[in-house]
Amino acid sequence: MILSGTTSSTDLDPNSKAAADATKLNEDLNRFLNLLVTQLKNQDPLDPMDSTEFTSQLVQFASVEQQINTNANIEKMLTLQQASQVADMVNFIGTTVEAKGDEVPLDNGKAEFTYEFASNADDVTITIRDASGLTVFSQDGETSSGKHTFTWDGKSAGGVQNTDGAYTVIVNALDVQGKVLDVDQTILGRVTGAGAEDGIVTLFLGDISTSMEKVLSVKESDPKTITTP
Repeated sequence: MILSGTTSSTDLDPNSKAAADATKLNEDLNRFLNLLVTQLKNQDPLDPMDSTEFTSQLVQFASVEQQINTNANIEKMLTLQQASQVADMVNFIGTTVEAKGDEVPLDNGKAEFTYEFASNADDVTITIRDASGLTVFSQDGETSSGKHTFTWDGKSAGGVQNTDGAYTVIVNALDVQGKVLDVDQTILGRVTGAGAEDGIVTLFLGDISTSMEKVLSVKESDPKTITTP
């Protein structure tokens, strides 16, 4: 059995878990070897130590070292895969996506979202709030079951035009008995960028972001809604 003892965090991504594990393993191995040498120096020549125990411990260190190397390789593969996904997502830039969520981008004075419930509602209220939580728009919504699309022109009830940015849409639906209905909401927005963090690949829709897992559909953006510098 050969224990390399050379698993170094400097050979790994310093931000990876494998690098932290390698550092801890080397520290533990050094302490073990120092203790082993001390024990061998001070053992009774007439009653020497049984080599089975420390050999078993060395085997465990070797096994851990191999696992760290395996984990490091897996992390590298995931990083490459993630980079590949981000590269592929460049193709999304400029398209319009529909994604699950209630935070919608107001882009060029237009925000679009959908809401859906399984059964007819008796009362539906659509409320839009800005980033500070202030209500900037409120209106009654469609009460029939099914999916409804709503386009907001960015204006408040008083006709004041709100600035482009992120807004939260709240759709409250009540049935004839006054019970709250479950509402499924989606938002639509033009993709302006893509990125990845902690293994999650993300699309940016102006000032908001959404993970690929939440994207339901992709379509070509309307050229009329795209402004050029």
